[in-house]
Amino acid sequence: MAKKRKAKRRYSPSASEDVEKEMRAYKRGTARSGPGGRGGKVKSRKQAIAIGLSRARAEGKKVPKKRSAKKRSAKKRK
Repeated sequence: MAKKRKAKRRYSPSASEDVEKEMRAYKRGTARSGPGGRGGKVKSRKQAIAIGLSRARAEGKKVPKKRSAKKRSAKKRK
């Protein structure tokens, strides 16, 4: 039998930690959005995950690029 090929990691372990920290802050109710936390409280899990990923990107960790709006709308049309 052929060996199953191991998939390449898309997100670095340290990027996962950043998202995990943000999720913990969200669950405690202390997560805030926007520059300097001026955007108000984070109200959804998706928003908390997005903040964690954007912080990881800013620190130069291995995180896939954001999809552009054009690609997303084109996929919906099909």
